[in-house]
This record gives sequence, C-alpha cells and structure tokens, in this order.
Amino acid sequence: MAKRPSVAKTLEEISGALPHLIRLPNGKAWIDYDEEADVLYVSLKRPQKATDTEFLEDKGIILRYKGKELVGVTVLDASRPRRRAKSSNGRPRKSL
Repeated sequence: MAKRPSVAKTLEEISGALPHLIRLPNGKAWIDYDEEADVLYVSLKRPQKATDTEFLEDKGIILRYKGKELVGVTVLDASRPRRRAKSSNGRPRKSL
C-alpha cells in the first residue's frame, strides 16, 4: 500500500498552488491524476465535450477545446520537473 501524505504536507502543497488555482477561468477546475500513467487531467468545464485538441509536443501537454473555448488540459509525464521559462520582465516563471 502506498504511503499517504501527512495532512500538513497536503496543506502545504495546496497552499503553494493557491495563487495559480484562483486565476483559473471561471474559478473552477476538476483535477484528476492517474498515477500509473503519470497523467494529470484538468477539466475547466464539466462535461468537457471537447470538439478539438491541440498537442504541444515540446511541453507534453494536450489542450482540449469546445469551439474556441479551452475546456481541458492533459499533462503527460506529469511528475517530471518542468523547465522554467522567462517572463516578459526577464524573471523566471514556471511553465507547463
């Protein structure tokens, strides 16, 4: 059986994600992680009913659209570290 993270560690992780989570469109998201496949699914609408997809091969990300609206993001190899990109002000920012 896999170890369960402590409550303190879980709260720390969620707290670190808060600045990003509160900026999500509509303020809602459904997040699912498939540990065996190492894939993170982020749905911005439920149900997604995506009509188009775009694969960002260099980032390992699949964008899902319904018309022109982004309704979901799939992150492949989700547990691997992502490279940091520079923002327009020259400071590093985390990129997906």
